[in-house]
Amino acid sequence: MNRLADETSPYLLQHADNPVDWWPWSPEAFAEARERGVPVLLSVGYSSCHWCHVMAHESFEDETVATYLNAHFVPVKVDREERPDIDAVYMEAVQAATGHGGWPMTVFLTPDAEPFYFGTYFPPEARHGSPSFQQVLEGVVAAWTDRREEVAEVAERIVADLAGRSLVHGGDGVPGESEIAQALLGLTREYDEQHGGFGGAPKFPPSMVVEFLLRHYARTGSEGALQMAADTCSAMARGGIYDQLGGGFARYSVDREWVVPHFEKMLYDNALLCRVYAHLWRTTGSDEARRIALETADFMVRELRTAEGGFASALDADSEDADGRHVEGAYYVWTPAQLREVLGEDDAAFAAAYFGVTEKGTFEEGASVLRLPGDTGPVDAARVADVRGRLLAAREERPRPGLDDKVVAAWNGLAIAALAETGAYFDRPDLVERATEAADLLVRVHLGEVARLARTSKDGQAGDNAGVLEDYGDVAEGFLTLAAVTGEGAWLEFAGFLLDIVLEQFTGEGGQLYDTAHDAEQLIRRPQDPTDSATPSGWTAAAGALLSYAAYTGSEAHRSAAEGALGVVKALGPRVPRFVGWGLAVAEALLDGPREVAVAGPVGGELHRTALLGRAPGAVVAAGEGPGAGAEFPLLVDRPLVGGEPTAYVCRHFVCDAPTTDAGELAAKLGG
Repeated sequence: MNRLADETSPYLLQHADNPVDWWPWSPEAFAEARERGVPVLLSVGYSSCHWCHVMAHESFEDETVATYLNAHFVPVKVDREERPDIDAVYMEAVQAATGHGGWPMTVFLTPDAEPFYFGTYFPPEARHGSPSFQQVLEGVVAAWTDRREEVAEVAERIVADLAGRSLVHGGDGVPGESEIAQALLGLTREYDEQHGGFGGAPKFPPSMVVEFLLRHYARTGSEGALQMAADTCSAMARGGIYDQLGGGFARYSVDREWVVPHFEKMLYDNALLCRVYAHLWRTTGSDEARRIALETADFMVRELRTAEGGFASALDADSEDADGRHVEGAYYVWTPAQLREVLGEDDAAFAAAYFGVTEKGTFEEGASVLRLPGDTGPVDAARVADVRGRLLAAREERPRPGLDDKVVAAWNGLAIAALAETGAYFDRPDLVERATEAADLLVRVHLGEVARLARTSKDGQAGDNAGVLEDYGDVAEGFLTLAAVTGEGAWLEFAGFLLDIVLEQFTGEGGQLYDTAHDAEQLIRRPQDPTDSATPSGWTAAAGALLSYAAYTGSEAHRSAAEGALGVVKALGPRVPRFVGWGLAVAEALLDGPREVAVAGPVGGELHRTALLGRAPGAVVAAGEGPGAGAEFPLLVDRPLVGGEPTAYVCRHFVCDAPTTDAGELAAKLGG
């Protein structure tokens, strides 16, 4: 048992029984390296990472490797989901040095935490031009022993290079029509017309880009933008990346056709995609979009909800197969023989055709990932439902993938927003309740008495790691969405509290933002990344929440901060639109106003529902009645009923339309 046994991270606990004498990231680990005069091996991963498991089994569970490691290094293990700041700093160094990155990330550091050699996964034997892990260790030890000055020079040069990458806010002013047009053109060039999505394999779900496209369509009527969004969503929904039995999306597709996924299911992907499909339904009325939004919401509640009311981080890609082997995708894939065993000959043949299960298989060892290939013609919906139910029941008997049950603040913020809106759109108050319970957990546990967000919690106990910018931005976004849906102004107040901390602790000169607070642990570089990856960057998430909060409250400070932050989107949007999708979506809201909708009337009434279903990009909605409503929402101050009827007021750019009591008229004002 090594020093990880007392950690709360499920990933670190997976390594607590390794013969490697792991340390958690701590000053004590680097002091140990300094005292012993040895380098630090930094290994970064996360609990549902397939290749992290592979390297652990091949190398970190190997007694010979562990003995060598322990003798010549201080090994430090980091959960990238708990410490995204550490991950970001060293991943930037890895990518700069090697041209690529990924997890597991393997970095060798001096006792002053300066990196000097990098890699990702190293195999146990040399292959495909890659040295074995043992060869890497021996090479590093030789360099450290015989060429220490050279190693020090390399480390100093890398740190200096990283320090020189300080990011300015990206240009003067906010993104306008020209930058949006260039971004849309760039996306059109990278769009896969045959299979949907952008770029080639591996192909990740472009949830934030789709959100931008939907908002752009709502503001401009661009049919091309809507077509890219709708076709991409349909291709993913029919592909193997979507769990055709249990709902929910895998992390990405290894091919450009969306057939074979990397099977881990992340909370953040499902939260973002649930919201995207709900917004696609709001735009088009698509039955498929409605089904996927609801099934994804139900998946999150059924399989990721924790006993405390939050949402767990991920389901593992790996699980035990019928032979007891721990392999990727075992829980999800099917052979024709397995279909026959559960369904009998006739229904198995039907299911194989419907779900694209072949004798050859689409995955490994003759197994297929279920998908909807679309060439089966009209089908019997009742028969499909019966077959799906029987297969799901049989799958439930298989060994389940592991659950990473830590609660990450940012990702729960995304889930709160998705569940609140999906519940409101589809008359599912239970989903709104689940969103509210998760928000309560964040306030009670993650904010607690310290009044600063903790990044994670587990079993109702907050972790030791401070929240980063994405936590503040995404949780504020969730709270603002919950305020719009429930009419409870306390969520607006909590969002304002978090965003004030963004202004005080995360904001630099000229509107630039940092991923860590001014008073956070100082690493070799202060991380600062405005580009979206699998989730909105902290930078763009904060910009969106700041803009919405300003619309709710009229706060010039928050609006100015949002506009300052969007300068980077003006610079990056035309050049790399795929990687700043949420920033472009926020820019669409800014160009549209955003519109401010005040409903003087009952929460959940016709006007309130109509306002929530409005397509105007980033519109904010406040609903309430009675003399206390204005105290909850500034937007509701001096908003009387007209003729004693519930009344809606729509304003933007300091100009208000005439109030209306007619839901159809309100829908027209909001692009409904």
